[in-house]
Amino acid sequence: MDDTNNHLQPRTDLSSPYAAASSGELTLPNGDLYSGTLSRGVPEGTGRYVWSGSGCVYSGGWRRGMRHGNGTTRWPSGAVYEGEYSAGFMDGQGTHVDGSSSSSYKGQWKLDRKHGVGLQAHANGDVYQGSWVHGQMDGHGRYTWSNGNSYVGTMRNGLMSGKGVLTWRSAGGSGSGDSFQGNWLDGAPHGYGLYTWEGGGCYLGTWTRGLKDGKGTFCHTVPAAVVDDLRKRAVLPDISFAADPEPPAAGLSRRNSGLGRPPMKKKPSLQRRRSIGVTGGPDKMLKCEDCTESSPTPILEREYAQGVLISEIVLDKWSLPESSSRKLKLGLSRAVKRPGETIIKGHRSYDLMLCLQLGIRYTVGKITPIQAREVRTSDYGPKAGFWMNFPKNGSKLTPSHRALDFKWKDYCPMVFRNLRGMFKIDTADYMISISGSDALRELSSPGKSGSVFFLSHDDRFMIKTLRKSEVQVLLRMLPNYYRHVQTYENTLVTKFFGLHRVKPSSGQKFRFVVMGNMFCTELRIHRRFDLKGSSLGRSTEKIKIDENTTLKDMDLNYSFYLEPSWRDALLKQIETDSEFLRNHSIMDYSLLLGFHYRARRNLQIGPSSYERILPDRLIVLSEADAAEEDSAYNYQDGLILVQRGRDKNDPVAVGPHIRGSRLRSSSACFEEVDLLLPGTGRIPIQLGVNMPARAEKEEKQEDGNKSRHQVYDVVLYIGIIDILQKYNMRKKIEHAYKSIKYKYNPLSISSVEPQFYSERFFKFVCTAFPTKPI
Repeated sequence: MDDTNNHLQPRTDLSSPYAAASSGELTLPNGDLYSGTLSRGVPEGTGRYVWSGSGCVYSGGWRRGMRHGNGTTRWPSGAVYEGEYSAGFMDGQGTHVDGSSSSSYKGQWKLDRKHGVGLQAHANGDVYQGSWVHGQMDGHGRYTWSNGNSYVGTMRNGLMSGKGVLTWRSAGGSGSGDSFQGNWLDGAPHGYGLYTWEGGGCYLGTWTRGLKDGKGTFCHTVPAAVVDDLRKRAVLPDISFAADPEPPAAGLSRRNSGLGRPPMKKKPSLQRRRSIGVTGGPDKMLKCEDCTESSPTPILEREYAQGVLISEIVLDKWSLPESSSRKLKLGLSRAVKRPGETIIKGHRSYDLMLCLQLGIRYTVGKITPIQAREVRTSDYGPKAGFWMNFPKNGSKLTPSHRALDFKWKDYCPMVFRNLRGMFKIDTADYMISISGSDALRELSSPGKSGSVFFLSHDDRFMIKTLRKSEVQVLLRMLPNYYRHVQTYENTLVTKFFGLHRVKPSSGQKFRFVVMGNMFCTELRIHRRFDLKGSSLGRSTEKIKIDENTTLKDMDLNYSFYLEPSWRDALLKQIETDSEFLRNHSIMDYSLLLGFHYRARRNLQIGPSSYERILPDRLIVLSEADAAEEDSAYNYQDGLILVQRGRDKNDPVAVGPHIRGSRLRSSSACFEEVDLLLPGTGRIPIQLGVNMPARAEKEEKQEDGNKSRHQVYDVVLYIGIIDILQKYNMRKKIEHAYKSIKYKYNPLSISSVEPQFYSERFFKFVCTAFPTKPI
């Protein structure tokens, strides 16, 4: 119990009958008792105060009826504070000892909170010595665990954040062992850093939230000149501050301090090395095939994608990776590039963005107060919308704004309001995400439609401009679309949240639809594919490929293995969604598939060794096992599933606009399961969202005869997009033209009639998700 948070300011009343007394004992109407010196009826000088309700006792200095100067407070629990007070609060130098746990703090205080420089000793043997702000470890300090591990560096909000050095105790029990010096964020390595093993060997590279991410160098020793240069550039912390374990002098300038939660109750064990990418420990890491007694440790340039080893090159001499050199010139490691270009004043889409944001803010705010109800037939169709003028100087109904005068039309507002509710979109979040103070980002169009794409600042929503024909298709299919998503809660078709039109006073009309971004997730999407099932023009071989590149059918060299029940559910839903689109004469839609690499499967297999990658190797932990957080780090083979359990209030990282039932695993007796990811937490598994799988990548050898198979653990994100293209006259002409030019190869032409398109599309998807071979 944190007794120091009680503000023990005595209650005095200047109009009480005791106001004329100058000293002695006072019994206040509420039962509190004071004995000591008084001035004008209030405590002044020294005295003793007993609170009748809590039983707390204070003895010490007083000023104007408040504790002031040196004093001691004792709580019934046995806790004691002895030190300085000001204006009734613990303020200045003081020592607090917790009577129940024997933990103690000695240092500076402000307003009853640790704030400044102090030393906290916990009952479990952990010790923190350094700076505090408002009760949290904040600033420079040293944290030493009872097992001998220690961290010296910057803290933020009670966690390792900033530059610092974490040193593990030697495996032999004495001296220093492994160490990591570099940048931290929320308790995990994040940014540039140097990991050094006790037995020799080190890795210099970049991390993202505890996982190796980007290029780095593995070698026996990093040249001292390189390390010194990195420290001069402030890329690595100045390790000299780790050599002075003595507490700072009491005369250092005060900083406000506060008492918060006991910091870091869990001690990092050696197993916790996995949180910064050392999954096998120092011994295993050094016993590589190239490291022998007769040959020096090789210098390896490696590239990782969130813990996954993507490439490795053996170097003749030590050098920083090219990408790292560029980062060091800036003195920091750059964050992952976010897709799109931020729209600022002067941008070609700046006025359009302002109109869009103002219109959505107005129309969503207008319909929100209306009582929710079921949609009616009159809520559909072009005439179900309304329009509004937005003059620059404002009107009785609209505010003034910085954009040009424009007209705004909102289509079927009641239908889309219900759709947002169906997809669990909070109205306030929706408005803030799109129409808040943050600018949108414009994406380059990945297709041939010429549409302009905008992305909200938090990546939750995507806005796409539409042709008039596409708006007409959406309005005609909207009643059936509404019923479809209402019937199939796990549908994979695009989630629509709003349909609008903007017409500036001088310019053309812009029609656009607001959709959910299926790639809005805490996990990085390392590869993304747009799959139609055709081959003509479905390749991106001629462009530079990165994480934001959308690959196509001919680029797909992966096979994805799901748990059999998940595969059946996925294909059944895709077939159902395809039938819905076929019934509306829709074609040219795509399966948008993205995946996130997880821990690499250290396995290279031949074409006949499929049985080792099947999803029945997924590890399922019971609820009791999941409660022991460390146990999750002890599994090295496969992704980890955790039974959801009966407690529906379990802390789970829920993604944006996730709707539908969770998947059940046969390995967990067909109970609902979550995916457990170190550094991220538990995330729900749903159809097309956060789906764990095994990905087998086929790479051709240089001789062209044999192929090599590499296996990865991946997390899949799947949806069906571009569902507004009908098989109209323009598409029929395109089909006829390409049939003559390419001698009608139905597998290569994208523009085909809806029945054939859906059959070919579904057949291609089935090949990407094969079953267990016999």
